[in-house]
Amino acid sequence: MRRFAPALTGLLCALGAWASPVAAYEIDPLTRQPLDNALVIRVRPQATPVALPTANASLPADPMAPSSAVPQMSAIQREEVAYAGGYAAGTIVVSTAERRLYYVLGDGKALRYGVGVGRPGFTWGGVQTITMKREWPDWRPPAEMLRRRPDLPRFMKGGIENPLGARAMYLGNSIYRIHGSNEPETIGTAVSSGCIRMTNDDVADLYTRAKVGAKVIVQR
Repeated sequence: MRRFAPALTGLLCALGAWASPVAAYEIDPLTRQPLDNALVIRVRPQATPVALPTANASLPADPMAPSSAVPQMSAIQREEVAYAGGYAAGTIVVSTAERRLYYVLGDGKALRYGVGVGRPGFTWGGVQTITMKREWPDWRPPAEMLRRRPDLPRFMKGGIENPLGARAMYLGNSIYRIHGSNEPETIGTAVSSGCIRMTNDDVADLYTRAKVGAKVIVQR
């Protein structure tokens, strides 16, 4: 019996290691770079889902999956707030430190949205303008991103799985955009590659207000 004890112990250890959960780490959807924060994996139900309030309810159907409805609820609700920034109505101001975006309404008021911003090493600041707007945009990773991650797809059709989400507003000639996200839990965090991400519901709301040519001020 003694000679079998070490083998039995080894087998139990192996089974214990096999049964232990493996740590999962979040992958940035734009760069596929691993991040430090642990990721809680969310599995979408394949059966008919229970009716839940979704922020996509007011959006046109996803062109890739017309019957899809992905929950996009965020703990950061958009709201009208007092704002004394001194900018003209229609200006967009992104506060990277606050992780908030302000759409200036004028008369001392603004709409405030929660946003996700660039992670350390990918933050930036400056003044841009909205040069283009797209609904359910296709994704073509910029050359800078492909140099870091040559394994990324060169093209991804617009749709609910696309990391640009339901809407995108392109900023000048830069590689940055204000866009939706299929990961609402990242709103209010610093995980992107420099783009300003919003829930699909919030980006659709901003999309209807912001005009091509609008000034966008990004504050560090």
